[in-house]
Amino acid sequence: MLQRAMSTKTGGGLYCELYWGTNLSEAWSYGAEQTAIHAAADEKAPLPLYGFTLPEEPFLLAERTERGWRIHLPPAARLERKLHGDAFGPVPRTELGGAGGRASVELTDGMTLRLTEGQLSLVVQGSVVKERVGPLQWKDLGWLVVVSALFLSLPVGFLIAGPTPERQAESNARALQLAAEKEAARRKALGLETPLRPLTEAERAQQPDAGTGGVNVPGFFRVR
Repeated sequence: MLQRAMSTKTGGGLYCELYWGTNLSEAWSYGAEQTAIHAAADEKAPLPLYGFTLPEEPFLLAERTERGWRIHLPPAARLERKLHGDAFGPVPRTELGGAGGRASVELTDGMTLRLTEGQLSLVVQGSVVKERVGPLQWKDLGWLVVVSALFLSLPVGFLIAGPTPERQAESNARALQLAAEKEAARRKALGLETPLRPLTEAERAQQPDAGTGGVNVPGFFRVR
């Protein structure tokens, strides 16, 4: 059976788990502001407890004391306890209290109680929640406003400073100019910065005509 030993102080709450055999069936947590917890075989009860013999309904299961909580035991339940993670063991009768034939036991710091009847087991221990979170202070609201403003400014800033058709055209023009400057620098490095010009009539007349002249071929050459 899965059990957990938790430390509780006097001002802490109460945590209850209901097991059917080794299976966890229900769990309830009660805050530090509650001073009494009543159980009944009713879903609307503060602690809906089925399968246990209760002398009356609602049944006062737990009430706050100066040391922590006093747990009142259902008359047919078997009581066990463990301290600081030890194994469950019986509770000495000298530590039981009560009046009118009803037994009760103190749930103190670091103690876990287990009440068993038949296949059902109710595990009771101090809650890890010691106090409720207080309302937001003015400084907390200030930080919340700052964080919210920063969060909202991201999409707004993107819409304002984001790309527009004019900015996109300017960016394309700069890219083309940069590419042209790089090409001009490359051509200059290769000595190709002066563009070719067409030949004049005089220059064209000085060029030999390769198609009309004869070609002298050595005698040992064979031409096909």
